[in-house]
Parts: sequence; C-alpha cells; structure tokens
Amino acid sequence: MATSKEGPERPTERLDIARGLENVPVSAWPPGAEPEPFQYTPDHIAGPGTDIDPTQITFPGCICLKTCLPGTCSCLRHAENYDDNSCLIDTGSQGKCANPVFECNILCQCSDQCKNRVVQQGLQFQLQVFKTDKKGWGLRTLEFIPKGRFVCEYAGEVLGYSEVQRRIQLQTIQDPNYIIAVREHVYSGQVIETFVDPASIGNIGRFLNHSCEPNLLMIPVRIDSMVPKLALFAAKDILPEEELSYDYSGRFLNLMDSKDKERLDQGKTRKPCYCGARSCAAFLPYDSSLYCPLGKSNIS
Repeated sequence: MATSKEGPERPTERLDIARGLENVPVSAWPPGAEPEPFQYTPDHIAGPGTDIDPTQITFPGCICLKTCLPGTCSCLRHAENYDDNSCLIDTGSQGKCANPVFECNILCQCSDQCKNRVVQQGLQFQLQVFKTDKKGWGLRTLEFIPKGRFVCEYAGEVLGYSEVQRRIQLQTIQDPNYIIAVREHVYSGQVIETFVDPASIGNIGRFLNHSCEPNLLMIPVRIDSMVPKLALFAAKDILPEEELSYDYSGRFLNLMDSKDKERLDQGKTRKPCYCGARSCAAFLPYDSSLYCPLGKSNIS
C-alpha cells in the first residue's frame, strides 16, 4: 500500500491506547486524536449480575512435565490447539461448529514455553486504533499477521442477562452497541452463554468493526476460568495497514442452529453496514433476544 502524509502513524510514546497494560503499545491515528475515554483492561472483569468471577481459578492443572500431548494432557481434550508457530490449527469451517479451546493454566506443571499457551501470552502484534470514514473508530494492524495467529481478545465486563437487558434498554438508535452474546452449544444440548460489554471498561477489541467478509475469527478460549476469553485469530493472512474485523453475528466459519439464526434475523430497526464487502448484507447483525422487555427472555 502506498504511503502518504495521511498514512498510518507508527507507534510513538505520545499516546498508548492500552495505557501500558499490553505487551505492545497501541497507537492512534490521526495524530492528536483520541477515542472517547474508557477504562482499559486487558482481561475480563466481573460486572453486575454475573455468577462467576472471570479471575477465579476453576480448572485443575495438567501434570505434564515435558510435552503436552492429546491423550496424556488433561488440557488437550481432543487434539492439539496450536502448531509449532503458535497458529490455531482449527480455523473453522462453514459446515461445522467452531471448537472451543482449553489452554494450559497457572496450575499446570508444564513450562511457560508450552505451545498450548498462546492467548495468555497477550498482544504480540503492533496494532493501531484509527478513525474510519463511516464507521467511527476502527482497529488495524501495522505488520503482517499470518493465518491462525492470535491477534487480540474482546475483553470487558462480564454481565448477567438482566444487566444486559437493562443496558440495552438505555441505548438509543444512535448509540453504538458493544455488548456481545456468545452461545456455546455443548454435547448434552445445554447452551453456555457469556455476555461481555467493553463500552466503559474494556480493551482494544472494542474498536473492532463488523465485516460480512471478516479477517478475524472469534473462538472461546478457556485458561484458568470457566468464563472464556473471547479470542480473535487471523482467519487468513492479514497485510500491514489492513483493518481488522470480525462477523458480529458469529456466522463466519461457524455452523449455527435455527434458533441462533432466528435471533439474528428478526425485527427491529437495523443499522446500515459499511464494510464494503462484495457479499455485504447491507445491515449490521444484532441479537433480537437482547431486546426483549425487561424481565422477559426468549432465550432457550
């Protein structure tokens, strides 16, 4: 991409969006501009209504003294999660559900260099928050990111459903909605729900815009707690200065059931989508179950 006076600014010491809380400073463009104030946290924190503290250690550690391998390591339930280059092996498919990931945790006896420790290592790439033409603030990379590499988390307050509804009801059509609802379908038919809001307390994931043809894939990753980290991995090779995006609906490279599709397709005034993709759906996806009247839920 050709450079110009209006090109992205390389990280400087003038402004770090992450306030020194990440491995790598996160710059902002244009110079002198800064997003609306918010409290930075690199990890989830417990918000109103949640039953589980995301900082509480709930998983036992493995007893691997050397290499963690499927069949012998209690953290590797089915197969290895990452290859020797720290790339996610299973980057999803339209024909099946995305698999959850369990990483080795603080109680594990394996070393910090265990290759099943990726998301917990934090931010590894130079990223930049920048002002877009139509979508407000966005997030882009300043360096090449190979397919499968971990990019960043979507971190913020973990909320209970009633608090999610309360916050949604206070929003106007002009307000951006940062709340994400992640539903994991387990083998018994149970649905595990996680609600995260980084609007006031969150990390750089809050600046990620939606795309109907995204370059990131969100995967629930569990390390110490049953509350998953919402980890975003490169779904393809990503070039320097390319905007980072994911599919707000969760449909990208992930099989969805009929109830999930119904929640995303019905009712309410829709906000326009400006992703510019050839397959753009014209409107941003949203989860209709979050817009129920207070006290009522159509989640099942």
